[in-house]
Amino acid sequence: MYKKSILVCAFLSLFIHLFSQVKEILIYHPIQTDKSGKIISWYSEDPGKSYNHVINLVWNFWDYMRKDMNGLPYYMNHQVWNPNFNDPRGIGGDQFAMALSSWTMLYPYTGNERIKANMSFIADYYLTHGLSPADSRWPNIPFPYNTFIYSGYYDGDMRNGKDIAQPDKAGSFGLELIHLYKISLGYSVRENKLYLDAAVKIANTLADHMKEGNLNYSPLPYKVNVFTGETVLLRFHDFTGTWIDSAGYTSNWAPTMQLFLDLIDLKAGKTDNYRTGFNTLVSWMKTYPLKENKWGPFFEDVDWWSETQINAMTFARFIMKHTEYFPDWKNEVRGIISWVHKNFANEKWGKYGVTVTNEQTVYQQPGNSHSARQAADELLYFSLTGDSSMYENDVRELNWATYMVDFDGRNRYPGDEPWLTDGYGDYVRHYLRAMDAIPALTPPDEDHILSSTSVIQQADYEGHLKKFYGLNFEKVDSAKVRLFYRTFDSLGIEKIKLRKKPSAVLIGYESMIEKNIGEGYEWKPMKSGGLLTIRREKGNKVILLK
Repeated sequence: MYKKSILVCAFLSLFIHLFSQVKEILIYHPIQTDKSGKIISWYSEDPGKSYNHVINLVWNFWDYMRKDMNGLPYYMNHQVWNPNFNDPRGIGGDQFAMALSSWTMLYPYTGNERIKANMSFIADYYLTHGLSPADSRWPNIPFPYNTFIYSGYYDGDMRNGKDIAQPDKAGSFGLELIHLYKISLGYSVRENKLYLDAAVKIANTLADHMKEGNLNYSPLPYKVNVFTGETVLLRFHDFTGTWIDSAGYTSNWAPTMQLFLDLIDLKAGKTDNYRTGFNTLVSWMKTYPLKENKWGPFFEDVDWWSETQINAMTFARFIMKHTEYFPDWKNEVRGIISWVHKNFANEKWGKYGVTVTNEQTVYQQPGNSHSARQAADELLYFSLTGDSSMYENDVRELNWATYMVDFDGRNRYPGDEPWLTDGYGDYVRHYLRAMDAIPALTPPDEDHILSSTSVIQQADYEGHLKKFYGLNFEKVDSAKVRLFYRTFDSLGIEKIKLRKKPSAVLIGYESMIEKNIGEGYEWKPMKSGGLLTIRREKGNKVILLK
């Protein structure tokens, strides 16, 4: 009996030991931790390796996603991925603009030409199958939903049906059309002009309908019938069943403001109207959302009032990128961040040293894109102010969000579905922004363009495409080319992570001088490789030599 007791005790002890070694599963992967028990990425303890790995997985999954029943890629018809059957819902409201936004940054980071091709396909198809009629009250703006899923046409809103558009999403898409216009300029001028013309028409419609706005109505409505000009009704947040005209309000106007600024800079369209529209929006944003923390709705699948993290933090990033309009920008951005922490912080994984971010007030669920956004925007704040108080959680939040990605690139919410908005277009861009803000988060032993104040038209790593894009082999030995890139503007700044300092930096085949003020380049060694900052004043073709 004594021996049996010893054996039983030994067995129980072994069982408890083995059970204690079983790691908690987060979506697809067992949670990995560092020596202090804090969460690291499932792929590697090096953040840069992990972030690089997951965004490449996500892109490849998107790029090779199966065709749907009408012959289009699955993401052109549906907002949620399902491997076994087609989801019955149409696209997400900002699905295409989000994808274009991420791909605009991912292309120079990788130099992958398929990314540019995908951008052109999405934009071309949407422009020819998704705009409101030119003779409607709200002409030439994209509809955010395909009410007949397999029709191949976008003609309304998910909740409110045919003929309903979301003006804020129109502004987002218009901005991405400008980026695509700049990227592709020089290859097919007629097609490029179409992108710019479409952006101008979207901006004209938005500027023409601009009003002053107040505490209950934004200068442009959240949802509107393009034929009647009437807004639709959303249920108020108390769930009493009362319906009010809350679809007249949203604060997601940062992309529209940037659309106006970019067209003014290009001297395209009705620039006086765009300046007036910009001033109206920025004044209203300062007066109401910023002071009242009334950020309002964003998501296409919610038909009642909801405060959203995406609206708040998108504006926070806009402020940080345009501090000239916001004299008290540090306190204002910190105020937005504090509001998000108060209303959307999720402590479920607190034992792993991370607080993640919920989506919105009516859906208090942690999101992969929302957590990544929060981290990336706070890292930008750190890079601008030196305030490192949020840094550790930001990195862990990015680490946490990598667990949403499976080995094949599928990307889903915890306890929810694989959204093609949050998991793809509104996911990749936040990792790229984080790397740009904190270059230490880039993958070691790799070369990557992290950012440009212009738009990168061509990124050719190791000279693979040099013969197509104008390198003069009589002036430059092609075997010595590490990176060639071309930008839209002749004036700009690029940040590039490199494995090794280049032997020379050429602009228009002329050597640049190493210096930290004025035109030239600056090299800052890092733990792995270094960061090259290039300041251009009179050229848009740059060559880095090995």
